[in-house]
Amino acid sequence: MKIRSLTVFFAPRYPPRASQLAPLGSFAAAAKAAFEAAGYEVQTLRLATTPFPRWVKPLTQSRAVEAAVALEALATEAGFGYVSLGPALPEILESYSFVPDMLAATENAFLSGVIAEKKAGIHMQALTACADIIQKAALLEADGFANLRFAALANVPAGSPFLPAAYHAGGPSAFAIGTQAADLAVAAFEGAGSVAQGSRILTESIQQHAQALSKVSRRVAKPSKLSFGGIDFSLAPFPEESESLGTAFERMGVSAVGMHGSLAAAAILTQAIDAAKFPRAGFNGLLLPVLEDATLARRAAQGVLTISDLLMYSALCGAGLDTLPLAGSTRPEELSALLLDLAALALRLDKPLTARLMPIPGKAAGDQTSFDFPFFANSRLMELKSEPLKNALASSQTVFLDRKRSKK
Repeated sequence: MKIRSLTVFFAPRYPPRASQLAPLGSFAAAAKAAFEAAGYEVQTLRLATTPFPRWVKPLTQSRAVEAAVALEALATEAGFGYVSLGPALPEILESYSFVPDMLAATENAFLSGVIAEKKAGIHMQALTACADIIQKAALLEADGFANLRFAALANVPAGSPFLPAAYHAGGPSAFAIGTQAADLAVAAFEGAGSVAQGSRILTESIQQHAQALSKVSRRVAKPSKLSFGGIDFSLAPFPEESESLGTAFERMGVSAVGMHGSLAAAAILTQAIDAAKFPRAGFNGLLLPVLEDATLARRAAQGVLTISDLLMYSALCGAGLDTLPLAGSTRPEELSALLLDLAALALRLDKPLTARLMPIPGKAAGDQTSFDFPFFANSRLMELKSEPLKNALASSQTVFLDRKRSKK
């Protein structure tokens, strides 16, 4: 198990200045050293701000781009590898139109866009705007890679340490931990004779590591002015079979992830996370990024694992749809229909879900991907069974959905 992300949250002022970031960078470096001394590799240091439309003043396209470039440079200087500028907001609809240029002007800056909120419903105009962003961002690089740095957010609160979902609610600075822990699930079920045994091993392992991480976190937080926001113990994978959630599914007894039994496996793994006691931040579910998981990438390439499967798993356990390779010709209207399904799940089930979709220019469903990126496993482009919405569903009006309640 590793720490995927040590994420520091803060509320910048405009224009951003080095004096705002330097103390945060010093804290992150000291915290990294403390975790490594405790035996945990820290892969990345990340910075997340309040939503950019709230601190870039006055908010114009040129200022938004300038702020993104400046903050990325200052964050790098302070020792952070990546920075998340937070989401575009439905109440400031023009902010969505700024995102493609902000992505184009930066290399390590992540952004997002809100499409649904618990009390405010599904923002259809914002949802459509996110689909447009995805289509435009796909053209920024020949392999569509820029969409790695953008996600649509449905019912996602502040405080998650995972990018692109990470953003700060405001107020004093804080930090949170995101784990890379799919290997714990693989190990727990490697030789387990029953679901109960494997689940118990996984829960105990999570709890043991979480206690150690929390102890270090409280110690490094004490002399600083940063509060400890918790741990997102989502079982994030790495593109090796031993660190793959897909491998964990198959160690549990599913012949190939995507086949029947996979949904039950997903539920069992999530329940094991739920049973562990630790201070929580973010999703604490299963991260199922197709291109970041060797086994998921292979099953998607074989056609065994589909987009509909992943959407179904999101209803029980996952964090949404992540790094899905799609045809470059996919239209924004087709993306909108998929985003609407995701938003509906998020609100009816009252859970946070994200969509990070990656149309690849010049490629069609079934074509091989050719990414040269150490955190990716290549696959084939997945088929999206979608057509533009019509009639009432094509309306730009907000859709209100209440949380599903059990009958008494």
